[in-house]
Amino acid sequence: MRKSINNGNITWLEEGQGAVVVLIHGFSENAGLWEKQIKHLKNHYRVIAPNLPGTAAVPITTPLSIESMAEYVYAILLAADIQEAVVIGHSMGGYIALALAEKYPERVKGLGLFHSTAKADSEEKKEGRRKSIKLMEQYGAETFLRQTLPNMFSPASKITQPELVDAYIKMGLECQLPALVAYYEAMAARPDRTRILSDIRVPVLLIIGKDDNAVPLDNILPQITLPRIGSIHIFENVGHLGMWERVVASNVIVEQFISFCQL
Repeated sequence: MRKSINNGNITWLEEGQGAVVVLIHGFSENAGLWEKQIKHLKNHYRVIAPNLPGTAAVPITTPLSIESMAEYVYAILLAADIQEAVVIGHSMGGYIALALAEKYPERVKGLGLFHSTAKADSEEKKEGRRKSIKLMEQYGAETFLRQTLPNMFSPASKITQPELVDAYIKMGLECQLPALVAYYEAMAARPDRTRILSDIRVPVLLIIGKDDNAVPLDNILPQITLPRIGSIHIFENVGHLGMWERVVASNVIVEQFISFCQL
């Protein structure tokens, strides 16, 4: 069920009842990214999946930052009368989950980074984002997304599940150029939050794709020993989209993590 507040300026999908899990999408995505997970989890949990500013017909807010999007998610928690939740973010959504945990730790019952990292962008990564922005502005969002988004999948998935690539591009095309640019700028400007993984006292979930080009394995490995209570899963033949490339396994892992966080 789609819900909204503030005249539609803040929207989210909500299904189920029980302990709360918040699923935050990433760059060029929307809450529909989590469709399979919502369907699986809603029978046992209350699932909240925000549509971030600039996606799914939600107006973009300016200035946009990782911190402002964390406040956006916090506004949903307040509106939905949620005192605490397991918060799981994909890629950019993980950066938002970390920012939320940093400012509102009492609201976070468990933290999940799904193909995401607590590290800030390297200078090389920032330069890559600046080049991508120039490409989008010069050639348009559609050309950029059609060239870039297939690389979010593993080579194996592109061969065996080409329909997923098409669906992911279709989702990305719903996101307008100003939002895409703002997301890249926000990601490039975010600070390092590895200390959150060290300091946080609730369970942490790290899901890693061995073929992930966006958040490579060697970026994540130094972080896996930081959490006091950690659950780490590395998918073979998976890129940046394990929730699509390995639906059943992802659903089981996420459900088990949510359950563990209730103990």
